Amino acid sequence: RRGKILGMETDAKQICTVTSEVPLAEMFGYATAVRSLSRGRASYSMEPFSFEEVPASIAEEIISGSSKKPART
Repeated sequence: RRGKILGMETDAKQICTVTSEVPLAEMFGYATAVRSLSRGRASYSMEPFSFEEVPASIAEEIISGSSKKPART
């Protein structure tokens, strides 16, 4: 996934908290992946942080994908 790990902290109960920045488009299906990888023990939360320009290669995929969909009427 396109994201940046900003930090990791472990508390006294050995609970690890990972802080990261990830584009919203990459978060779809993330809850399922986290639960699967952790055998149901992990959870996550997210909050809006910023808006950034989409990389050119991703923008091309978005544009070409949208031209294949029929127009709404």
